[in-house]
Amino acid sequence: MPRLQVKSFDTPDETRTLPKATARVVNLDEVAVGYAIWQPGWRWSSDLGPMAGTDWCENHHLGYAISGALDVVTEGGERLQIQSGSVYEIPPRHDAWVVGDEPFVTVEWTSSRVVGVANEDPGSRVLATLLFTDIVNSTATLERVGDVAWRESLLTHNSRMREVINAFHGREITTTGDGFLVAFDGATNAVRCAAAMVRTAQTLGIEIRVGIHTGEVEFIADNVRGVAVHAAARVLSVAGPSQVVVSETTHDLLEGSGLEFEDAGLHSLKGLSGERRLFKLAKA
Repeated sequence: MPRLQVKSFDTPDETRTLPKATARVVNLDEVAVGYAIWQPGWRWSSDLGPMAGTDWCENHHLGYAISGALDVVTEGGERLQIQSGSVYEIPPRHDAWVVGDEPFVTVEWTSSRVVGVANEDPGSRVLATLLFTDIVNSTATLERVGDVAWRESLLTHNSRMREVINAFHGREITTTGDGFLVAFDGATNAVRCAAAMVRTAQTLGIEIRVGIHTGEVEFIADNVRGVAVHAAARVLSVAGPSQVVVSETTHDLLEGSGLEFEDAGLHSLKGLSGERRLFKLAKA
C-alpha cells in the first residue's frame, strides 16, 4: 500500500562508489530512486560492462538529466544524446558514455536498485514462477475508442496492475505493450496475484488473460532469460478472456494452497516439444 513518506539524497540509504562515478540511492518501499554523477570519460561498456558480465547494458532506464550530456547507442543502432533538462527513457541492450568535460548528473527511477551492483554469478539459475498478462482484444478497442482514450485507459490499467503486483510481492520484469511479465518466488502468490489482476481489470471495463509457468531462469540485471520464459508466454496464448491458465509444473506446486483448478487439456505449445497439460483457475 503506498504511504506518505519523504527521503533525502543528503542521507541516502546506500552510497555506491563506481568506476568514474558515484551514486546515492534512497528506497521508498518497493521503489529505489538514484542520484548519480558520471564523470567525463565514463563509458558503460568499459567501466560497468565488466562488472555486469554482459555485452550491453541490460537495464531499462527512466530518469531526468540535471546537467551534462550523455550519448546512447542501442544494439539495433539507434543513437541519441541526452542533454540537461531532459526526461529520458533508455531500453535494455545499449551502451552509453559521457560527452565532453562536464559530468553527467541524473536522477533515475527504474534501474537504481541494480545499477553498479556486481553480478557475482551472471549464469546462475534460480527457480521462479513467471506470470504473463495481456489485454484481450486491445487492437479492436484501440480502433473503437481512438488513440487518446486508449492511452489514458492503458495508463490507468498499468498503474492499477502495478498496485496488485506490489501487494503480492511480484517483481515486474517488463511491460509487453498491453501486458506485463512478472516473476514470483512462489507459485501461490503468483496465482493469487493473477486472480486479483483479473478482478481489478474488470473494474476498469477491461478483460485480461494470464498465463503462468514455473521453471529455472537466469536473472541478468532487470531482465530474465530461459526456456521457462518462453513456456510461460505460450501458456498465456491458451488463456481466454478473464482466464488464468497455469502449466502442469506450476499446478503440482500448488497442492494444499486451497486454489481450485479445472483440467484444460493437452496442448502443443509453439517452439516446445511434446504436448503439455494445462489447468484453468476455477476458484482463488
